[in-house]
Amino acid sequence: MFWALMKGRIDTRGFEFEQVTEDIQTLNLWAVEGRLEVTALSLHAYPFVQDRYALLPHGASMGDGYGPVVVAERPLSLDELRETEILVPGSRTTAFLVLRMAIGDFAYQEAPFDQIADAVAEGRADAGLLIHEGQLTYGSLGLAKCLDLGEWWLLETGLPLPLGVNAVRRDVERLPELSAVLRRSIEEGLANRHEAMRYALGFGRGLDDELADRFVAMYVNELTCDYGEEGRQAVEELLRRGEELGAFPEPVRVDFTP
Repeated sequence: MFWALMKGRIDTRGFEFEQVTEDIQTLNLWAVEGRLEVTALSLHAYPFVQDRYALLPHGASMGDGYGPVVVAERPLSLDELRETEILVPGSRTTAFLVLRMAIGDFAYQEAPFDQIADAVAEGRADAGLLIHEGQLTYGSLGLAKCLDLGEWWLLETGLPLPLGVNAVRRDVERLPELSAVLRRSIEEGLANRHEAMRYALGFGRGLDDELADRFVAMYVNELTCDYGEEGRQAVEELLRRGEELGAFPEPVRVDFTP
């Protein structure tokens, strides 16, 4: 999504960009401090920073019938998962919130997202909630899928599952222009997929070309360029259900920039 920005492939309209790469839970916590002007966030984290940030109308990661997965050494039923301590990638991730929606409150421990699958495979955890490329690679470790949250959400709502969003700090000037530049970067990356993929593989944590391409196809698509009516409906539904759970400190204001 930001290959074109870093490689000077588009007109940045006078904005200067510095690329910062951190795991999503770190970015969620940084957003509480307002550390970055533009940041990726878990949608679950947005209500905690809504006074400081607004949602951009692009850059989202949505799973259309697929999403984060809960894995274990053998398939566990939902009733069994409710009685199992689950290793999760952070309590502000959207995956954690949707798992609460699916099975209710459960015992959990937090760990870096890229360590969870190994912990389950090595018997150091009974079950784990996998995000990012772990959704595609857990089978190579001999793990079994217990629950796909994207499948569960689709059956519940008929909507795609909004996981990650991009947000902009409200004190940034020239917001409509900045938003247009960021959208153009996504469009340029999709139009020049091969070059953008070569750049993205530098951040792929050991993924081979085939799996990386499959992962990008899952989460960088037309819904990334613009939420559209269905995507915005999905955001509002997820946050509404989160409010019903009492997951947020105050009522949510869904606020997209132009």
